Amino acid sequence: MIRKRSLVRRTAAVAAAGAAALVLAACGGTGDDGSSAGHGGHASAPASVSASQGQHNAADVAFAKGMIPHHRQAVEMADLAPERAQSAEVKKLAADIKKAQDPEIKTLSGWLTSWGEEVPADGATDHSMHGGMEGMMSAEEMTELENASGEAFDTAFMEMMIKHHEGAVGMAKTEQTDGAYVPATKMAGEIITSQSAEIEQMNKLLSTD
Repeated sequence: MIRKRSLVRRTAAVAAAGAAALVLAACGGTGDDGSSAGHGGHASAPASVSASQGQHNAADVAFAKGMIPHHRQAVEMADLAPERAQSAEVKKLAADIKKAQDPEIKTLSGWLTSWGEEVPADGATDHSMHGGMEGMMSAEEMTELENASGEAFDTAFMEMMIKHHEGAVGMAKTEQTDGAYVPATKMAGEIITSQSAEIEQMNKLLSTD
């Protein structure tokens, strides 16, 4: 009888130890970084964590920090068109530019935040700070555009935006070559495609004037 009780106790102890081991395994399967140490590797990490810890390099950071003010200036230029442009094509082009680039500014800002990087300050573009950036308009050029209207505005807008787009395409090509963050290189490809098409469209409109 005593031997029987001893066997029951031993069996219960083994079962309890097994259960404890299972609990510990379940709790300990996730590392400090939120990624799973068990089957599936990173599969159990939340999407937001995966995004924030995505592979990126200095070129990706430079691309985002450069493209944000670049896009902001394009949007600033586009905002002048509804009241100043004469051509319906120019007004539509400006609206399309703003529609495409506003969301990209938000996306680029989100990447920088997730990487622990500083997002370029919002507000009016300080044109004096971006003289060395590809395709950026100077303060004098922006004043010229702001003071133009009608056909003169249309011509100045397209000539400046072609230069601006060419700068963005150059920055995007650098990102495709040097960047590591897949969403950023994908955006760079989209910028090259869309803005190259708009450059072609503006060149055609200028040649028909």
